Parts: sequence; C-alpha cells; structure tokens
Amino acid sequence: MTEKVTIIGSGPAGWTAAIYAARAEMNPVVYEGAFNEENRQMGTLPLGQLSLTTEVENFPGFPAGDMTTYLDTSIQDDKRRYMAPHGKHGVSGPELMELMRQQAANFGTRIVTDDIVDIDTTQRPFKLKTLGGEEFTSHAIIIATGARANYLGLPSEDKFKNMGVSACAVCDGALPRFRNKPVVVVGGGDSAMEEATYLTKFASVVYIIHRRDSFRASRIMAERALSNHKIQVKWNSNIDEVLGDEKSGVTGVRIRSTTHPSKTEELDAVGYFCAIGHTPNTDFLKGQLKTNEKGYVVWTTPQRTYTSVDGIFAAGDVADDYFRQAITAAGTGCMAALDAERWLAAQGIE
Repeated sequence: MTEKVTIIGSGPAGWTAAIYAARAEMNPVVYEGAFNEENRQMGTLPLGQLSLTTEVENFPGFPAGDMTTYLDTSIQDDKRRYMAPHGKHGVSGPELMELMRQQAANFGTRIVTDDIVDIDTTQRPFKLKTLGGEEFTSHAIIIATGARANYLGLPSEDKFKNMGVSACAVCDGALPRFRNKPVVVVGGGDSAMEEATYLTKFASVVYIIHRRDSFRASRIMAERALSNHKIQVKWNSNIDEVLGDEKSGVTGVRIRSTTHPSKTEELDAVGYFCAIGHTPNTDFLKGQLKTNEKGYVVWTTPQRTYTSVDGIFAAGDVADDYFRQAITAAGTGCMAALDAERWLAAQGIE
C-alpha cells in the first residue's frame, strides 16, 4: 500500500498536521517515534519536547484551572492511567500533547510507534524504512521531527529537569518558582543573551555562566545583557554541578574556574537555563534535503512549507531555529498539511 501522506514526528507540528490532513480525508499516518533508551537519552521520545515540560502557560485556550474532569473524559483511559495527576494550575506539557494526539486519532489518523530511519527521495512515490524493518512508500511526506535542546551532559542536569532545569526561558521563565528568585543561564551566544534578558522580567538576579572572558554573541545582544542591572556575569567559568534535592529541585550551582581549575564557587539559584543551542533531528534524512548552516531544514518558498524536494514538506522546530514555540510549530503543522493537500491535488493523487 502506498500512503497518501506520511507525517514523521509527534510534537505540536506533527499532530496539527495530522488533524488537518485527517479532516481533509487524506488518511494520514503518523510515525510518532519509538520508545527506546536511545530516544530517551537524546530527548526524542514520542510527543516531542513539550512532553518534557511541566506547566504550559502560553498555549492559547488553556488558562489556569482544574481540567481534571475534561482530561478524564477526553483522553483514552489507557493513556490517562499513566499520566501524572493533573496539577490544577493549567495544562501540563504531557497533557497538552496527549490531547493533541487524541484529537488526531479521533479524526482517523493512524499512529505507528516507530522511527523512520531512512527515506529514498530518488524514487516516486518516496520509499521509507522504519527502525523495525518495515518498508513502504508514500506520495507526500511531512517532516515534523523537531529539534532537541543541547545540554552539557551533567548527570545533575538530567536529575533536575522539570525541577528547575530548563532549556527554554520563554517556555518556563514566568513560572512561579522563578519569580523574584535568582536563576542561572549557561552560554555566551545570542540565545544566552536573549534568555538572560528575558528572565530579568521575573528573576531577582540572572547569573550568566560563560567559559571564556568575552561573549561570542553579537555586539548589540551582548551590550544589552551587560547593561542590565539584574544580570551578573561569571566569566571564565564552567558548571561543575547543578545542586538541589528531590523536594525543592534546583537550589544552586557549583561553578569552576577555567583559568584556576582548583577554584570553585557556589551560587544560590532556583533555576538553571541551558542556552547552548539546539540540534535539529534530521540525521535520518542523510543530507537529502537542503539545510541551513545550523542543520535546520530550509523552506524554499516564502510563506510555504516546501523543502528542496518536491512533495516533502517541513513543519515545526526542524525548520525553525528562531521562534521554537509550541504555537508556532502548530501553525506550521497546519500549513504543511494544507500545502501537502494542494500539492497532491495538483499531482492528480486522490
């Protein structure tokens, strides 16, 4: 059987594309990814980066409130059973992703819990291969595999993720735990400057930890951060360990001098934001689609989700190295489904 449209990825972009494709009777299939240790270690398990967060306050339509009854009646029992109890503060990342998944399934989307590991773009229909060894063809493909946040790789980072450790200030910075408290940002590029400056809206002080004696950020971004009275820079320093406990989460960091390795310092902080970049999940494409210098898939036509290969579309963070928000990913998921629908019609594929 040849699929009409195959969606690879299961974050906000993938599920939104599936909802629109299914409602357009395109009979989409979503490969949501495999539950395995490699994906867990890389942060690429099904349901995307949003499923690794706690409260989501900035996705429209989900204000703070007790959604327990709604969640109990809208998500299948077998999924609801394994979710954490609803926090009653607003929707959580896992809850929002399960709601999107369920909505796509309600419209008839077929869901396969496996990874696509290879695509042959030289033949039509495209030939795809899964991690489990299945091979099939598809007329159109939507790439929605997202991007994973880069971390330093410290065990203490992993231990306190969602307990004060984050890679997205815009996503998490306004949460109550960070308000009027000290936080730490790691990095020296434009992203770190943006994160630190944004966090000054909420935190009492923002420490930027940088391993060199100057930033690699653009001059204007660096000056903006350095001139902010709430930002303090710890130059020539590396993170030695994220400090905390199971009850409080992050309580501080220990930093070590890069010029005097025996010298350490502990900083009190309730938040740790790693701003050393993201890596788009494009390895399986093996260079067959045009990417930018950072490895993100390039949209080849303004206001469209077209890629360099006719019939393959890209949505979400895999093609967005600037906004990287759930709502923008969902928007491009909609666009990709509509682009795919119109492309298939133009090809005479019904």
